[in-house]
Amino acid sequence: MSSSRKTIFVAIGANLGIAAAKIVGFVVTGSSAMLSEAIHSVVDCGNGALLLFGQRQGSRPADEVHPFGHGKELYFWTLIVALLIFVLGGGISIVEGIAHVRHPAPSEDATWAYAILGVSILFESYSLYVSVKEFREASGNRPLLEAIKASKDPSIFTVIFEDTAAILGLLTAFIGIFLSHTFGWQQADGIASIIIGLLLIVVAVLLIAKCKTLLVGEGADTATLRRIRLLAQADPDVEKVGYPFTMYFGPHAILLTMNLQFRPGLTAQHIEQAVHRIETAVQAENPDIRHIYLEVGSIQSAAIRDQLFQSSQQPMFNTPGDTEPET
Repeated sequence: MSSSRKTIFVAIGANLGIAAAKIVGFVVTGSSAMLSEAIHSVVDCGNGALLLFGQRQGSRPADEVHPFGHGKELYFWTLIVALLIFVLGGGISIVEGIAHVRHPAPSEDATWAYAILGVSILFESYSLYVSVKEFREASGNRPLLEAIKASKDPSIFTVIFEDTAAILGLLTAFIGIFLSHTFGWQQADGIASIIIGLLLIVVAVLLIAKCKTLLVGEGADTATLRRIRLLAQADPDVEKVGYPFTMYFGPHAILLTMNLQFRPGLTAQHIEQAVHRIETAVQAENPDIRHIYLEVGSIQSAAIRDQLFQSSQQPMFNTPGDTEPET
């Protein structure tokens, strides 16, 4: 089982148990914050199922209509998950909280609520531990935030976001119930529900922003582009290398296109061999680059390339000898 699927299954299992416990807690205590937390857990269960569905759809092989595969299906379904978190999680929690602030209910025995929140924190902490552990194993030794920013697999970092928001929400619900039960501040429970809703909206906005960049065509990072170009330039038959264009068609499926100019006098067979060498070298260092299209011919004029490099702020392409030949 892949690390992302394991993470999702653990999250779904934890949320199913937590959701049932929270619903019982709401029935017993009537707490608005507890209801918000129950809604949150139910939404998280559905979100996990959607992520699994997105993974399944995205793993389908390429066909005539989708020649680069269906990898972006995962990005689409992650976007749907973000919208559900925004509307069903954040929106309903805020509405419920406002209603409870306007019409506070007398506090009931909070023993059940404290017990359920404590158990829920343990389950959510375990789910977060598994998701972070699997994510770190997949991303190497990068700092967590940097790795999340660079990741193109939303199925893992979505669970990390959700579990983090869930733990913060549980702590918020605990404080709200404590203030309401201990000090008689009945509105505290409703305020806690509003804060939980705002937390979920923040998570949803972060996911939407991340999915947007992936859906509209995010490319490889600067270091990868630099290395691709150096690998092509290292071939003895290559004179000049154009700008490498890349695009993610899934978490582990990158398209690469690049212009090459070979030294004069090469036969078609020699050019074919050089192209094969470059493709092999690039894919050896970057297995996620599944599709490579190298255009053999003249490179763009220096003025056009300089404008392209300047607008993209890629100083790595200002290399010695990267000029047009004299005519």
